Amino acid sequence: MARHVIEFKQQCKACKGTGLYSGMGEGDGCAVVCHVCGGEGGHHVKIEYDDFEGRKIRPGIKHVYEINPGIKVGKSDKYEFSDFGGMPYEDWLAGKPFVPGMENRLCTCPAWWYQGVKSEKNPDWKECRDMLGRPFSSCPHFKNKAACWARWDEENAE
Repeated sequence: MARHVIEFKQQCKACKGTGLYSGMGEGDGCAVVCHVCGGEGGHHVKIEYDDFEGRKIRPGIKHVYEINPGIKVGKSDKYEFSDFGGMPYEDWLAGKPFVPGMENRLCTCPAWWYQGVKSEKNPDWKECRDMLGRPFSSCPHFKNKAACWARWDEENAE
């Protein structure tokens, strides 16, 4: 694997090379020293990188989820990896796609899940629009989220 280093002096994007900032807090004719470049108008950039030679194996991983919407997932005395959706690591490495049914249906509803992944699949249901700004778990339908998943499956059948 080859290691590369690129170094250059770049014009500061924040102050456009002036070294000064003048915003709404600075009156007409006033400026402050740019906090990004320290007033120099530019700064040294050093980028170090290795050639990409393909995805590497990550030891210890057994299961992969498309996203995690903020819920502790994993195998325990009570749950299996698959209880939270996802797929075995070997399938993910082989390039298998995430398909309906691999969502975390145990803990989320379709609106919660699809806000974070493939947002075009997020349901546009009145019940969900009525919940804007409120936690998904406070939805009156959340206790019966399996019915929401069934509805989502029916509407998204291919």
